[in-house]
Amino acid sequence: MNPKSAVEAALFSASGNLRISEIAEKTGFSDEEVRTAIIDLRREYDSRDSAIMIAKLGGEYRMMLRTEYSECTGTFSKAEMTPGMMRTLSTIAYNQPVLQSELFKTRGPRTYEDVPALIEMGFVSAKKSGQTKELTTTKKFSEYFGIGSTRKDDIRKWIESQAKSV
Repeated sequence: MNPKSAVEAALFSASGNLRISEIAEKTGFSDEEVRTAIIDLRREYDSRDSAIMIAKLGGEYRMMLRTEYSECTGTFSKAEMTPGMMRTLSTIAYNQPVLQSELFKTRGPRTYEDVPALIEMGFVSAKKSGQTKELTTTKKFSEYFGIGSTRKDDIRKWIESQAKSV
């Protein structure tokens, strides 16, 4: 088995991020072979201007679609979130931490449908704050959208850059 192909298969089939050591353990290749394969794959995808990329998120890797190609997938895959849920999520991300009671003033009654769904999907976390909840985005949110950071300033800049490109 070719190390590069095995690493590519692992990244393609994984539902989440993978550490080099995890890939090595499950494929039987050394950490160095896996690291070299990831470097080679990243270069290949970048050099051919592929819609797919291998993103490094902290010390983990993930195969994902480049953001600029996400509009092409809408007709082929079922959206996980409604446009309204996406607006609720982006409002939380941009203003975090935000109280659910404040979010209600902006997004209305749908807040009480969207927030539990977003929590269940793992994109938002909530902690009790008096009579309401304080909402923030999660690491999964940053990974899913390929932001590369969980810092709220970086998330806000990413949202602003996405808004400019629409």
